[in-house]
Amino acid sequence: MRKRKPKKRVIAPDPRFGDPMVTQFVNNMMWEGKKSVSYTIFYDAMDKIESRTSENPHDMWKKALENVMPAVEVRSKRIGGATFQIPTEIRPARRLSIGMKWLIRFSRARSGKGMAEKLSAEIIAASKGEGASVKRREDTHRMAEANRAFAHFKA
Repeated sequence: MRKRKPKKRVIAPDPRFGDPMVTQFVNNMMWEGKKSVSYTIFYDAMDKIESRTSENPHDMWKKALENVMPAVEVRSKRIGGATFQIPTEIRPARRLSIGMKWLIRFSRARSGKGMAEKLSAEIIAASKGEGASVKRREDTHRMAEANRAFAHFKA
């Protein structure tokens, strides 16, 4: 076992909204260390959201994240030769990072021109409680609900 926990890295707030969560999102979206490209995509998506919905894009993005973050997940555990899917609660930091990764992943999978376009479409859909990333959360919750009988095994 480890002697001590590693220190949590402090994430700097982003230039436009002053929100460290935005920086974390941009870091997750970044490819090949191109952070400025990632920021450009994110802010373009925010502008597109603002022009389409005339609402605060930052609030909309936060709402979308809330709608995507799962509360429970299933973990595989082997017990006596059989593998069980055991529903477990997710700690807050992991909830956030899973939510961000799903938003990004399903934005990339969307049809459309350019990542900013796809990201804005996915954020708008997720904030309304629809879209692929929200569907993923519901599926995850459904799986956990279906396997509630094994909750007493607790991974």
